[in-house]
This record gives sequence, C-alpha cells and structure tokens, in this order.
Amino acid sequence: MTDSPEPVSNGSWEPREGRYIVFARGTGGDEAYQLYRLDPTSKQATPFTEPGQRHALQGWIKAQSLAIVSSVPLDRTAQGGSRTQISTTLSVVDPLNPASRRVVAELPGGGWFGAEASPDGRQLAITQYASATSSSIWLIDLASGQRRRVLPVDAQAPKASHFVTGWTHDGASLLLASDSASEFRELMRFDLASGQLHRLTASIPWDLAGGDLSPDGRWLAITVNADGRDELRLLDPQQGQARPLPALPAGSISQPRFHPTRGELAFVVNSAQGPAQVQTLDLASGRVTPWTQPVKPPELDLSQLPEQQVVRWTSFDGRTISGILSLPPARFAGKRPVVMVMHGGPEGQSKLGWQGRQNYLLQELGVAVLEPNVRGSSGYGKTFLSLDDGRLREDSVKDMGTAIDWIATQPRLDASRVLVSGGSYGGYMALAASTRLVDRIAGAMSVVGISHFVTFLGACRTWGVDSENRPQRGQFLPYLQSHSPAMGQKDGEKWTAAVESQ
Repeated sequence: MTDSPEPVSNGSWEPREGRYIVFARGTGGDEAYQLYRLDPTSKQATPFTEPGQRHALQGWIKAQSLAIVSSVPLDRTAQGGSRTQISTTLSVVDPLNPASRRVVAELPGGGWFGAEASPDGRQLAITQYASATSSSIWLIDLASGQRRRVLPVDAQAPKASHFVTGWTHDGASLLLASDSASEFRELMRFDLASGQLHRLTASIPWDLAGGDLSPDGRWLAITVNADGRDELRLLDPQQGQARPLPALPAGSISQPRFHPTRGELAFVVNSAQGPAQVQTLDLASGRVTPWTQPVKPPELDLSQLPEQQVVRWTSFDGRTISGILSLPPARFAGKRPVVMVMHGGPEGQSKLGWQGRQNYLLQELGVAVLEPNVRGSSGYGKTFLSLDDGRLREDSVKDMGTAIDWIATQPRLDASRVLVSGGSYGGYMALAASTRLVDRIAGAMSVVGISHFVTFLGACRTWGVDSENRPQRGQFLPYLQSHSPAMGQKDGEKWTAAVESQ
C-alpha cells in the first residue's frame, strides 16, 4: 500500500465507507510524525498536517468521518529552546479537505492520548498521562472545547492509572482500564450520570491490555496480559460476564477489532513460530480463519523454531523475578552461551512471541536467549512497577546479577559466557551491566542507550518529556528531595547544578 524508505507507524481506515486510509510517518527516523491520506486504489499518499509539529491520529468522529488530531511543537524546552511550557493542540479535520481543520482545545503539557468520541459525536474522552502509575481521564465538549476531569473523582486520591477504552453503545458510560482498585489494570465501567465506577474484571489477576466493543454494543473483546502472554476474552460490557471461546491459535493475541457489519472479530497472533499474523473469529460458528501467512525463505521451516518458556528465580531481596527463555536446538551440545536481552521503557515488558533476528542466534549459533522482566517492568502489578523508582534504580541492575546466578544453576547454560544487550532504556541497562557486573559478563551491547540522564533530559524534545509538571530553575532541589527523601543536601546540589546548567 505504501512504498517509501520511511516506516509507517500506524494506519486507520476512514470509518464510514473505507474510502481512504490515514497513516502516520516520520522522516529520517525523527519520530516527528506527519499524517497522510492514502488512496487505496492509486496508492497516492497526500499529507494533510503542517510540518513543525508532531501529529497523531487520536481517533474519529465516525458519523462525519472527521479525524481527531493532536499536535505538539517540535522545538526543545531545554538547551536554549524557545519554550518553557508546551501545550497539545487538539483539532478535528476532514482529511479530504485539510482547510476544514478546526481547533477544539489547547491542552496543557503533553501526554494526551487515546481519545474516543461519544456515540453522538458531542464529547471526547481522553487520557492525560503523567507517569506509569498515574493518569487521568477528561471529557472535552467538541463544540465549546470546555474540559472536565472525570477520573480520578477525588484529586487527593492515591495515585492510580486510568486509560480510556471506549464508550458503551448508549453513550451513558465510559469503558476504561484502571488499577485504582487493585494491583492490576481492570476493565471498569464509569456511569457519567451517577459517577459510579463498576469493576468488570476484578477476578482476573492480570492487566487489561486492549479491547474493542462490538457495533451492537453486546460484546466487548479484550486482551489480558497473563504472565507475558496476551490472551483473548469476550465479555458482556455491562456485567463483565465471559462468553466461552473456541480453541484459538497458540501465541499472544492482540488488537481485537470487530467488523462493522458482520459478526466477525479480527485479531493478531504473534508466536515463536511466526510474527504478527491476522486471523478472524466468526462469533456464530466459532470458525477461526487465517488471513495472512509469514513471508519467509523456502529453506526456513518455521515449525522448527523453539518454543519459549517463562522461567523464575529469586532475587537479592527474596522477590521473584521472571523472564522469557529460548533454548537452541538439542543438536548444540554442551553448555550454551547466553544473550540476555533487556527491554526498554523502563516500564516495558518482554513477552512470548516472535524472536526476529534472535532466531539466528538460536538456530545457527546455538546461543540461548534470556529476556528478564526485572523490577520496574509492567505486567506484574503497580507495586512491582514502582520498585526501581528514584534511588531504587540500581535494584533492577541487581536483578540482572541474580539472573546470572540462576543461569549458573541451569545444565544447558554457561554463566561464564553471558552478553547483555538492549536498546533505549534497555541500552542503559546494558551499560549499567558493563560497569556494575563487569566481572560477571563477557560483553555488553547498547543500542541508542542512555549513558547520562542529565544530558538525556536536557536534550529531549518537548514531546519526549512532558514539561507541564517539570520543575523550573531554582525548584529542582526541593523537587528531587520530595521524590527521593534519602537524597542528601550535597547530592541534591550537585544534581541541581548539573540540570540547571543544561
């Protein structure tokens, strides 16, 4: 559909008739996404957003096929940048007529995403992200631009995450994911009239990962992040009761989407034997139909690729840490070297699924792959997510050390030949291992890793760091001490001088 050296980050069909596709694409890896309208017949792509800002397709006002677009300035707030505060511009536009663009609201700071228009097209529910453990939900009047926070109801309530999932069919309630009632992000229904919050998946001890409501409002398809594997569930959106499903393909299932007129549910299957593949489920017959197949060289037998397993070990403080282990074929004798792959984030998570280039290590070189989910990883509850905050950061590095201890107990793994690799925050973890664990590893490979947090924060563009709540000059020391009470005055002064010099 597209032919360009630049990657497409996402795409969405025009919702009424499927006349065109809107997709996002950057330039030269800058992630400064612009939005394009793609004609599916001619394959001609036409930009309809202005450069100089980073744009995102938030959603649609479906009855009018109006795109909801958020835009954030690209200039930097630090190192002589022109802005001390930023805002997110929310607008609606007909992609066939870019001149129709109408600004709905100017929202303070960044971190606004996941917009869902109400069924009558009058309101917009949107998430404001503050941190991995704190986010709120707002309603915006699309005519006046006025906004009000609906969750959390009490501004003094303990920190919790709230993410918009959608609306009920009648528009009377919001569907959302929230960990305000437990360790995990549950599916909840918020009644706008009464202000009551109803828990729908309290019995599922895992995070809600995504979902979609059927066009008639009868069913809600959700995916649950169960111990590193995404599982599909079909629920009644009013009561949360589950409907039995037929046998589904092995692997992680994500991105459930209902067909607008037929009783079919599309989803994506990602497994060790193949990357993301589209399949559909006919709800009436239970028939599962694959729509795509992996593209591969003829000599590659995907069925021979090894299955993955979840492994666990005890860390330095008695806490259980888990990871995803992939072993090479049995033809590789003796103890095998290990590549320990650290995920990014830091609030990311390694999951069961396609191994990509790591299959070469497994199949051709006989190297095992271990992907630890150290403390601070998502998917294991909000307490676990916060265990590496502030001055606890090094505890996640200690978890890598205990992973090597576990490797030493395994008959097929060689703890004397461990290489740590990772990208972005995972690259920081590789660099940390190369200093903190230097005597225990054979090497480290950091891909675009963070080597110095002060210069990292100073060089971030406005859309990389939300500046709304970032402390200004002269306020950094009390900010640090309030977030890290153990920090001493002298340490705080060093950090303050370093940050403010940036």
